[in-house]
Amino acid sequence: MTSSMPKVAVPSEPKLAVPPDARDLYLRDGFYLSPSIIPADLIERVTARMDAVMDGEYETGEPPRRSWNPGDDPKRIRKIDQAHLSDRTIYELASHPAIGRWAAALLGAKRVQLWASQMLYKPPVSLAGSDGGVTGNVGWHQDKQYWRYLEGELFTAWVAVSDVTEASGPMRFLRGSHRWGLLDSGDFFGHDHEAQQKDIPVPAGEIWEEACAVLPPGAVSFHDRHTYHASGPNVSDAPRRSFAFHLRTENAHPVEGRNDYYVQHLDDPAYCPVLYEA
Repeated sequence: MTSSMPKVAVPSEPKLAVPPDARDLYLRDGFYLSPSIIPADLIERVTARMDAVMDGEYETGEPPRRSWNPGDDPKRIRKIDQAHLSDRTIYELASHPAIGRWAAALLGAKRVQLWASQMLYKPPVSLAGSDGGVTGNVGWHQDKQYWRYLEGELFTAWVAVSDVTEASGPMRFLRGSHRWGLLDSGDFFGHDHEAQQKDIPVPAGEIWEEACAVLPPGAVSFHDRHTYHASGPNVSDAPRRSFAFHLRTENAHPVEGRNDYYVQHLDDPAYCPVLYEA
């Protein structure tokens, strides 16, 4: 992919107002759940393009960074990184101004930029076989554990593409855990939540309080880089579809001396579009 990639024509968004207490709630809890802010027609188009990318169809000619490929175990979570570089409709979602506008309001930011994306497909537990669905678990973790090459104000916007119900394996957040700092305990790929909970050192005076992120299609959950989160198996009868868009504000920058893949293209808006700028 190059900077000459045609710009996506983003349709005008319904200007749903950010509630006046949203920033306070985000700062208190370390996460915030929006209503549906992405147009329904875009969600419908993205659903079809997710299937195309999973099947190996790359509209732009730029392959994503895959950890699941056709023919791999169908009961595993399908995580495909940087799919926004491979498909114009997914790019349209990843760069949608509604995400930037809400993120800027929550963080008090002057600039919001996408620096990485993850396409996530969690199959229903009916495919999970005899293990009871634990292969559908995402373990308790902090995103910053995996972001050693960037520092400062980093966060995630997680967009529901399907209807994310209590049965479909929604994300669960630990309320207030963003104040705990980087504990460096937990594992995205861990399946045993109970064992993980025993190993995470909850600071003195803090409690383990879980909140479930049930979201309709087009809604977004925003969470801080230090907020602990996990998810259980999808026991519904349909796949859970979503995108995790990793964002930064003007108060984030690469770690000195690091030249990892995810910092090489920060100045290229074709790879890392700016979603909001005051």
